[in-house]
Amino acid sequence: MRRPPAQPNQPPVPPSPPFNAPAARRLRAALNMGPEHVAYGMRVSYGLPYVTPDLVVAWERGVASPSNPELTALAGVLWCSPGELLGRPRSLREHRMTRGLAPEDVARAVGHDLHAYLRMEESDDWRGTERQSSALADLLGLSLADFVTVTGRDTKLGDLLRSAVTTRWQAYVRPVGKLVPLDRRLLEDALQELHREYQGQMVATLSWGGAEHGGSSASGREFMDRIVDHFWTRISDPGR
Repeated sequence: MRRPPAQPNQPPVPPSPPFNAPAARRLRAALNMGPEHVAYGMRVSYGLPYVTPDLVVAWERGVASPSNPELTALAGVLWCSPGELLGRPRSLREHRMTRGLAPEDVARAVGHDLHAYLRMEESDDWRGTERQSSALADLLGLSLADFVTVTGRDTKLGDLLRSAVTTRWQAYVRPVGKLVPLDRRLLEDALQELHREYQGQMVATLSWGGAEHGGSSASGREFMDRIVDHFWTRISDPGR
């Protein structure tokens, strides 16, 4: 199941894409293929001599994830696109792979030098103009939440939201709006609701005896850890 060891002076291997193990298993079964058939196809047709049935089973069980070249080969053997074998993409590279696009395709479409674009993928640090950002979102079919994530703004958004729910939320409507260009009233409602929910948890913690009720304080920490997810949930479902 081991891949060939990395050779000295070779560039680092990029991280594996988010693999959808159940989809791989389902697609293989639909073709009436066993793991041994998949492994054989990847060895013979795609020049990956180390792929064994055990490795294929490990992928399907979620014990291991295929690398980018392995994912491409697996998709070829299973007669599907690489995007059909991916889980929910998070990074710029993952969204590109989900769409089945080469780096050259994206760089050309958004008007970036290929090497500059690849550096942005590797560092998860998008540096495009407003026009290039719009072209990127259209090409990859990015939602606003996805766009904020792939352009590296999640951390800053999370910091602003945590400050908003612990102090005066009204002071953060404008800063948050600069990161996520949404209707001001929608932002106000979302921030107010997040503030109300968090403060309610803190009041409950104090009234129940603080440290004696670690479950409640843990709930507050969990809320803060997932503050960005809570924000997008309220944006997409204001009445929640």
